[in-house]
Amino acid sequence: MHSGLVAIPADIREFEGYTWHASPDQYIMAAVRGSGVLPLIVPALSEGADIDMVLDRVDGVLISGSRTNVHPSLYGEDETEHHGPFDPARDQLSLALIRRTIERGIPLLAICRGIQELNVALGGSLATEIQDLPGRMDHRKPETPDRDEAFAIRHTIKVREGSCLAAIVGNGEVSVNSLHRQAISTLAPRLAVEAVAEDGTIEAVSVTDAPGFALGVQWHPEYWVGNDVISDRIFAAFGDAVRARHIQPAAAE
Repeated sequence: MHSGLVAIPADIREFEGYTWHASPDQYIMAAVRGSGVLPLIVPALSEGADIDMVLDRVDGVLISGSRTNVHPSLYGEDETEHHGPFDPARDQLSLALIRRTIERGIPLLAICRGIQELNVALGGSLATEIQDLPGRMDHRKPETPDRDEAFAIRHTIKVREGSCLAAIVGNGEVSVNSLHRQAISTLAPRLAVEAVAEDGTIEAVSVTDAPGFALGVQWHPEYWVGNDVISDRIFAAFGDAVRARHIQPAAAE
């Protein structure tokens, strides 16, 4: 039985001759199996979206990863081919949803593109093609059709002692996967670094002044829910925060 309703912003996709508002199955199933919640896909409307109407009805928000990237104009840079591909409707929905979710103290978990959206929504910037930067490792998705191999856990991160993430997965080094070519550049003023990769890439953040659970991770814990203890703990902690709100919703927001 599911306890709590969680909003997931849709991506815009074109296939089979139609425009789709969609979300990858791995996030949906991780929310169901790992957090014990019922996901609700929110359409990425270019106009007429009522964020508060959505948030009035949900107990948490999961910002998923995506093949698209946040448009550079949203963090003060000019568009180049290295920044794409884009999904402006997803940008518009997600950034507004993130800001209002934090303001209302609704539990928030942001993954991959989600952590990048979280950083931009709160005033930070992104770096692209980070594998070309001095001293950086290659964080991109491996070139393989095998999804288990593509999402394989393959590098370590160091979780900061006493952080929100440490309370969930423990202090010190943990192993994660990596499927991104963009990452946080300038950290948003309201974010705290929770974990970094061996090359210094920011891998997890929390919102310092959020009245509720608000965590972002750069890797993909959703893929290994049920098979990896770190992934399970993250989704379980999110589910606990969602259930706490579902049972005792905020009196005033």
